[in-house]
Amino acid sequence: MAEYKHGEMDIKEHVETFDGFVKFVVTSVVLIVCLLVFMAIFVA
Repeated sequence: MAEYKHGEMDIKEHVETFDGFVKFVVTSVVLIVCLLVFMAIFVA
């Protein structure tokens, strides 16, 4: 088994995946809030 050395793993893909996830969540929340505001104004 290979010797573990802290801090030597390439995390580029992990960071890109996390950034994509955060962008998706932020976009989803903004769209949901806009939908709720639209519904509050025009449907009520």
